Amino acid sequence: MASVAAAEGAAAALRSVLSRAHQAAARAGRAPGSVRVVAVSKTKPLPVIRGVYDAGHRCFGENYVQELIDKAPQLPEDIEWHFIGNLQSNKAKALLAGVPNLDMVESVDDEKIANRLDRVVADLGRKPLKILVQVNTSGEESKFGVEPSGCVQLAKHVKLNCPNLVFSGLMTIGMLDYSSTPENFKTLANCRKEVCKELGIPEEQCELSMGMSADFEQAIEMGSTNVRVGSTIFGAREYPKKN
Repeated sequence: MASVAAAEGAAAALRSVLSRAHQAAARAGRAPGSVRVVAVSKTKPLPVIRGVYDAGHRCFGENYVQELIDKAPQLPEDIEWHFIGNLQSNKAKALLAGVPNLDMVESVDDEKIANRLDRVVADLGRKPLKILVQVNTSGEESKFGVEPSGCVQLAKHVKLNCPNLVFSGLMTIGMLDYSSTPENFKTLANCRKEVCKELGIPEEQCELSMGMSADFEQAIEMGSTNVRVGSTIFGAREYPKKN
């Protein structure tokens, strides 16, 4: 019964998040459909994820390779999975082979992982994989991502040298001190301007993945097209207790 209640609670929370996202888009003069909400389900049990799926949602995100490989086969095939955590090159094949419905990797932060993903997609014969270039907009050593000054070079490498990848935009994780996050968002928006100018593509074809539970509305108002919302939908994360 507890899992049923948790699933119903998550479904209700999802509806609230979608409504808030649509309102934020409207305040920015954008259409409701211009924002994708990625429901970040890491550490959450299958029945709760299924409750959000049954509420009509199809886009989910996970941070850990093994957790996603374990979950994906037990859930409907029409889920569009986003991998949003740091991805090591030696785990790329397991991820892509184990999750045929992986729609996007949001966390490509150097040429090595881009090249590895490109080769694995080719080897598996799967359709081209959408990727985002992760940018470290806060300058924190604890955060992954290419420096803002390197985002154009990495995006260009993906676009020109990785035929099995689809460069789809940029991603960042803002500071935990959300008073400073607007600067992180502005930095990513500026990166998009530079990347689009260099690659000769319209800005509306380059996604911005920024904003999480605490700040997704502000992120949308500042141009985000993709927000990653976990705890506001699913509640606090449930890490296993250590012995």
